[in-house]
Amino acid sequence: MRRGIAATALVAALALAATACGGDDGGDTAGGPVTLTWWDTSNATNEAPTYKAMIAEFEKANKDIKVKYVNVPFDQAQNKFQTAAGSKGAPDIIRAEVGWTASWAKSQFLAPLDGTDALKNTGDITPSLLKQAQYQGKTYGAPFVTDSLGLMWNKEILKKAGYDKAPATWDEVKTVAKAVKTKAGVDGFTLRADAYFELPFLFGEGTDMVDAAGKKITVNSPEAVKAVDTSKALLAAPGVSKLDVTADSYAHMMDAFNTGKVAMIVQGPWELTNVYKGAAFKDKANLGISNVPATASGKAGAPTGGHNLSVYAGSDKAHQAAAQKFVGFMTSGETQAKIALKNGTLPTRTSAYTAEVKATPGITEFQAILAGSARPRPELPEYSSLFADLGTNLAAILQGKVSTQKGLDTTAESYKKLLKDFS
Repeated sequence: MRRGIAATALVAALALAATACGGDDGGDTAGGPVTLTWWDTSNATNEAPTYKAMIAEFEKANKDIKVKYVNVPFDQAQNKFQTAAGSKGAPDIIRAEVGWTASWAKSQFLAPLDGTDALKNTGDITPSLLKQAQYQGKTYGAPFVTDSLGLMWNKEILKKAGYDKAPATWDEVKTVAKAVKTKAGVDGFTLRADAYFELPFLFGEGTDMVDAAGKKITVNSPEAVKAVDTSKALLAAPGVSKLDVTADSYAHMMDAFNTGKVAMIVQGPWELTNVYKGAAFKDKANLGISNVPATASGKAGAPTGGHNLSVYAGSDKAHQAAAQKFVGFMTSGETQAKIALKNGTLPTRTSAYTAEVKATPGITEFQAILAGSARPRPELPEYSSLFADLGTNLAAILQGKVSTQKGLDTTAESYKKLLKDFS
């Protein structure tokens, strides 16, 4: 959906609300159960089974509400929801990446949740995560899961290469990768041409795609050029995998790491369950997790990510009330603790970090990363839309098809069309 047609789209959506939401399967009858539709964007193999189990638990306790679960691939969900929000077929509930929430709130696709069953005991929610769910003073998402990026490393392989701890800088990554290739016979590190995974390089140089507070485009600044050049130098180093630009590059990276064909990757906690199923990590203690490496400046930084559960503004009153109740259940401390134990994901509520949850492999390490090198993304509705242009031009830069400065200048020109009041 084009930007700027939100109000028109919402009017259309509201007019279609009775058929667009929850009842799109024809399951609702007068006086009968309300049927909600939930679009979940989690991994259908690793995370979804736990969510389906939670739905069954919710339905058992709430006989008047049914939840129709629909898994939507993450890379398709943003465009699919934006299209659906302006026509018949939008879900009552959407699992929205934190960067999408403000944008959809601005477009009036989401209903505010303040004071509803969806947001009880907000003092239990990490303040920065709640802030990421807000737009112009109202809260449009209940923080569901949080995450950041860290360096995952195979302890056994690094030990063969002569190292018993993770590299702390990108220069050290090159040194360790070379030793891994020489002494262990596998690749030392894999880098993806992905804008989100490029943020640690930008943050390490003290910059970002934009300076939201100063309303300035910084993606082509000298600091950003230096950051991307660090990526290029890393790819050219001995022991680092050749850049994979295929559509399946993410899956290839995970398969190589999980089977011990590469020693180090940058990754988030959402893959912990998958990693621990891998042949290389049958002994969970073999997985090392540490901060993303620092740049030559000595700084290390990674984005705070995660997902909110939001309610569609076009749903009718009964569906919105039921959806708020379901969101409140799924984001409660008790439910989040159960999900963390099954999926290895990080809860957003303090009360969910029980002793049992903290003892789950990977949780404590990523909790330390969140408290250390992770930083919230700016409250800019357009921020998540900036990744697409950078991703396209980053791939061209890393393949040597265009210079770093030219590729980032092209990205900056695209940003000017999206951020008209930015310099």
